[in-house]
Amino acid sequence: MYKLIFFILLEFCFVFGQTKNPDQILKEVKDKFDKVSDYVVNVDVKVDVSFLKIPETRAKIYFKQPDKVRVFSENFALLPKEGLNFSPLSFLKQKYTAVFGEDTLLNGHKVSVIKIIPLNERSNIILTTLWIDQTKDVIRKAESVTKFNGTFSLEFSYKNSPDGYALPSKMTFTFNTGNQSMPQMFPGDETDSQPQEKKQKRNKKLSEGKVYISYSNYNVNKGIPDSIFTAQKEK
Repeated sequence: MYKLIFFILLEFCFVFGQTKNPDQILKEVKDKFDKVSDYVVNVDVKVDVSFLKIPETRAKIYFKQPDKVRVFSENFALLPKEGLNFSPLSFLKQKYTAVFGEDTLLNGHKVSVIKIIPLNERSNIILTTLWIDQTKDVIRKAESVTKFNGTFSLEFSYKNSPDGYALPSKMTFTFNTGNQSMPQMFPGDETDSQPQEKKQKRNKKLSEGKVYISYSNYNVNKGIPDSIFTAQKEK
């Protein structure tokens, strides 16, 4: 599967010509995000899934580089907490091949389309497409095709984000799959460690679902003690 996707994209580049360096575009996005050492932010979450009734929820997220995340909320048990923190590095944890697709418009923003193919065949992610706004070095949209969790996408707004930082003000997570229970909000380049039989037993058929997240009151690079991330009980 990976080899087939790779050769299709490689042929695409030869036919249409690869005019931009995708690795340089991704580097600029990562460099922009690396300006954030830590942050605290309030979030409002609305879940729109046909088989679940979850009230709108408020929470507070603590993040510290490279990947420390903590969510504080009284009624957040049903949501995948690792998904509330967005980092462009989550798509680039392991080795990959990047291919430039085209320049296009997305919701009025000029973006460059980059295809990312993980080189680890045990990865759950088969292919990720990123729509990158090079004027701000931010990801406007990401769409991933997975082996076991169907296809999902994330769209970002930076309208009220902190000046100078690649932190979203809104995010919409959309998934459409017929073979999973509750998907992760953000892709990790995870290995498939659980037997497929156990996964199939707990899976339920879904149609399209959406999760809407609004971020507010960012406090960036103020310093967060490691004890925040090692506490035993969330509040």
